[in-house]
Amino acid sequence: SEMTMAARIFGVVAACAVCLTIYMSPEGNRDVQSPAITKARTPTTLGAFSRINGASLRSQKYSLQRSLKGGAVDVPPKEVSQSLLQTMLRPEDKSDSLRSRFAENIRRAQLEICNAIEELDGGAKFTEDAWDREGGGGGRTRVLAKGNVFEKAGVALSIVYGQMPLKAISVATEDPEIIKRATELAQGTEKLPFFVASISSVMHPRNPFAPTMHFNYRFFDFDNSTENGLWWFGGGTDLTPSYLNVEDIQHFHGTLKKTCDKHDPEYYPKFKAWADRYFKIQHRGETRGVGGIFFDDFNNKDPEDIFAFSKDCLDSVVEAYTPIVAKHKDDEFTQKQKDWQQMRRGRYVEFNLVYDRGTTFGLRTGGRVESILMSLPESARWEYNHKVEPGSPEEEMLEVFKNPRDWF
Repeated sequence: SEMTMAARIFGVVAACAVCLTIYMSPEGNRDVQSPAITKARTPTTLGAFSRINGASLRSQKYSLQRSLKGGAVDVPPKEVSQSLLQTMLRPEDKSDSLRSRFAENIRRAQLEICNAIEELDGGAKFTEDAWDREGGGGGRTRVLAKGNVFEKAGVALSIVYGQMPLKAISVATEDPEIIKRATELAQGTEKLPFFVASISSVMHPRNPFAPTMHFNYRFFDFDNSTENGLWWFGGGTDLTPSYLNVEDIQHFHGTLKKTCDKHDPEYYPKFKAWADRYFKIQHRGETRGVGGIFFDDFNNKDPEDIFAFSKDCLDSVVEAYTPIVAKHKDDEFTQKQKDWQQMRRGRYVEFNLVYDRGTTFGLRTGGRVESILMSLPESARWEYNHKVEPGSPEEEMLEVFKNPRDWF
């Protein structure tokens, strides 16, 4: 309704005032040194930056053990001791169960992706926040801040379980069949045992010509069963540039398409269209970025097949994204271009706080606020009634946001 939308948008403004450092402070302006802010360097091609893949981490064995203590701990970026590789799984979840294997995989991916981003940044390191959730589970949140290349980059892992109120299920899923089955299984108790494991990430580079990237992959399971239909996978990877570069976008989408085609040639066109719909900022009439892939409530195939697809999607993130940032991290940019990037970050915030299902689910189910809002940039900008100049690169980019393209 209009009243509901007004309330949610008001919430965005309030949250932004509390959570963000608006791009007016000296810290917010740390990128701006002169009209031509960075010295031009030898351009890096997409092909020249193909070996940031965290391969050294793949050779290590990451066993996950149950967490017995609470609290948050800052740790060295590449610490892989057993005390920190604890999982929040229940003791009865066997090591070969889908729950355990999904948890193992997202931890592996978290460490590999963080390693690749550290290599690319060349300065800042990730710190890890280890936390436990009262009632079951917890998470490991890794954040890199104030780096050479990235203003902020985060990769969060969470594994939570407990009793979910039936009214919260409609936030977790839009599938009417799943909601119906959950209601029947609850048998009038108004609660249902649930489990969800997820990994999510947002990367916010400093340079306006280096795009923001987001991914999220998750596994939902009710009543610890894959036999009653109350389980599903969800996720996706998407790109949010401030300026249009067709080569970059085709590389990004092409990498995702290659991954999708490995499993089913119908996946990419279906999930690409879904991303264009999902990442739309309804009150602006524009998308958050140039999309990628997105899927949810995915349980109409063998769970092992979907798990394998989800794993391959995670493994494609570094290949899809890091060559683009390497190519543009040293590009020259002006104050005007930086301001435009900050305004697009403002749109990013609006989407995350108003429409993103992961954010709303986490906030409504008592999730850890610091980890949920990790995706927000450190700085953003809103200008009253801002209009782009006709024929400008900003107008060119905005036209893509208003009318999503097919990139092949």
